[in-house]
Amino acid sequence: MHQPARWGLGAAGTGIAVIVALEVSSFDEINPIRRTISEHGLGPDGWIFGLAVALLAAGSVAIGVSLARKRLAGVVGTVALMGWSAGLFLTAWFEKHDWSVGPSMSGNIHRVGSVVAFLSLPLAVVVIARPWRRRERSRATLVAFGLGVCSVLWVAGIVAVMLIGAENGLPWYRAMPLGLVERGLAATEVAALLSLGVWAAAKGLAGPEQALATSEQAIGLAGPEQGLAVPEAGEAGLGEARTSGA
Repeated sequence: MHQPARWGLGAAGTGIAVIVALEVSSFDEINPIRRTISEHGLGPDGWIFGLAVALLAAGSVAIGVSLARKRLAGVVGTVALMGWSAGLFLTAWFEKHDWSVGPSMSGNIHRVGSVVAFLSLPLAVVVIARPWRRRERSRATLVAFGLGVCSVLWVAGIVAVMLIGAENGLPWYRAMPLGLVERGLAATEVAALLSLGVWAAAKGLAGPEQALATSEQAIGLAGPEQGLAVPEAGEAGLGEARTSGA
């Protein structure tokens, strides 16, 4: 199992577990239909949510490093995955708007980070896990690609609802059950990320460099034996020719 991918899955899984625990523990306080996940970042215990998101971001970076080192992610996929991670770091560090006080610069940066993250991951997953890129296919890549396509559909649906709401004079945050939609999109994207992590951590998976090194090693091990066999066969042939000539 590739070490960075294993660390990435561990960090991302820990961050996700903490966020789920926050969701369950505050179910009576935060309406999951209308209130966004980032509400957990407000208040004196908001650092717990920030730490969880930072763990998810760090795990994403580790998974991206593993994919890049094994030549499984190209430039576009790697940059998009790092964009997702950077967006998560921004949302972890900067709190969302506290509307009981009013808008803030921190809230604006938090919103930008969220948009960058939610747009970057679908692109990264679809580009990295697209099944026509390579001959070998694993269940993890197919699952990741399917979840990536679902994430794209989530984003497209959100944009469509926002445009329809704008035409009818509705603010974008009232045109849909924002909390529910965000949780659905987040769950889909996180599942896609974990699928990429499982693919990167697979024991039997080797990138082009590793496959080439393995082939060269196999040829090197087989070469001396074959090299000894060829001269022996040649000497035998010469011996037979001399015998028949005599």
